[in-house]
Amino acid sequence: MLDVVVAKPVLPSTGALVLPVEEGGGAQAAGWAGLDAATGGAIGRALEVTEFKGRKGQTTVVLAPGAGLSRVVAVGVGKAADLTPLAAEEAGGQAIALLAREETVAVAPGPLSPSLAAHLGLGAVLRSYRFDRYRTTEKPEDKPRLKTLALLADDAAATRTAWAALHPVAEGVFLTRDVVSEPANVLTPAEFARRCEPLTSLGLSVEVFGPQQMADLGFGALLGVAQGSANEPRMVVMRWHGAGDDAKPLAFVGKGVTFDTGGISIKPAAGMEDMKWDMAGAGAVIGLMAALAGRRAKANVVGLVGLVENMPSGSAQRPGDVVKTYSGQTVEVINTDAEGRLVLADVLWYCQKRFEPRFMIDLATLTGAMIISLGHEIGGFFSNDDDLANRLHAAGEATGERLWRLPLGDTYEKQIKSDIADMKNVGGRPAGAITAAQFLQRFVNGKPWAHLDIAGMVWASKDSALALKGATGYGVRLLDHFVAENYES
Repeated sequence: MLDVVVAKPVLPSTGALVLPVEEGGGAQAAGWAGLDAATGGAIGRALEVTEFKGRKGQTTVVLAPGAGLSRVVAVGVGKAADLTPLAAEEAGGQAIALLAREETVAVAPGPLSPSLAAHLGLGAVLRSYRFDRYRTTEKPEDKPRLKTLALLADDAAATRTAWAALHPVAEGVFLTRDVVSEPANVLTPAEFARRCEPLTSLGLSVEVFGPQQMADLGFGALLGVAQGSANEPRMVVMRWHGAGDDAKPLAFVGKGVTFDTGGISIKPAAGMEDMKWDMAGAGAVIGLMAALAGRRAKANVVGLVGLVENMPSGSAQRPGDVVKTYSGQTVEVINTDAEGRLVLADVLWYCQKRFEPRFMIDLATLTGAMIISLGHEIGGFFSNDDDLANRLHAAGEATGERLWRLPLGDTYEKQIKSDIADMKNVGGRPAGAITAAQFLQRFVNGKPWAHLDIAGMVWASKDSALALKGATGYGVRLLDHFVAENYES
């Protein structure tokens, strides 16, 4: 991870400088006294020639401006009234995307408060992430060199405090991106569970359940999905006790299908390689738990992930099979490619029964129907609790990991009515994301609950301000903010 340090606001003699500029401002207006003069007026001339106005997302690069600097990047942060933490993060990401060849980068304080400077640093760190573990022939000149980011601060103490709260969030996002990026021959259910265990160093308690323990509990739905694979399933329970009391915990549950062929209802071959990230809901949960523990969140939280591989074989679950869930309810499996809801059914019921949480939020790359509905711009969600839904929506707007609520209703129940069991696991193509949520609602036992269908959000086909194309880490920043704003004293 990019090393972030807080330093005195002195013009660096080497490396690159990032100059945040408000809309309508220039080098002097940005709060860097004497910078333009130190570079022989190069900054001012560049801003004038490029018609740089400081609009949000606008950048200008000044090469070899003098004063020992290799380059200066002026990055627009928009109007002062719109200067939010998210705007600062995006500015940091945009600047660092232009400076990957530098070894050291400093950020001028400009119009940024200590908190906003720290958020700019967070954006820079997030954009610097690169999953290159399996690249063995890459040329040195193609590799990024950036190692250190210095936040130049008038109030160093406040800036360090702000960054200390954000650094664990970046680490949580990186953990999520790492596991989502891993190939499925590496990240089996057992390996995923193994990667949860080091989180005990942050103060989390971690329990790993194997197939026999889940069989003894009666996890018929989860084990039915796993029975076609040679890789055994796992469930991991992580607990963080940060409230200092016996308050009921907040609960987050993740779908962790480490590879999804569709099982006997096999998917088309084209694009199946993407199904390595069908565990991104579980990935978001472990990243969130790492973030909360890392920043010592003042809340009691549990995170549970159900981990399976969905494969076709002679022992695989068949269309038409009936399984008995941990809740005692039975499910007719019409389509073995609708497996995530079966995994979540057992884990959700276990969560509410054992922990009696204040609410449950599950995250899952559950349906292609959600991608058809909302594309790759906004995640969809469902909830049986308006207050919970409103808080989630607000957290999405604040972090840029946006959510849009879709309806639930009894009128959809008839679509998952089975002729031979309590329900079937699919309700046909109409309202596919909704009927999947209706299915899950049967396993929350009346608890306040939200289901986040994030199928379109966990993997990007192009770069963004905060991430290279690939795993996005979606959900960690969203839910960390959600907890911080609403459930910490």
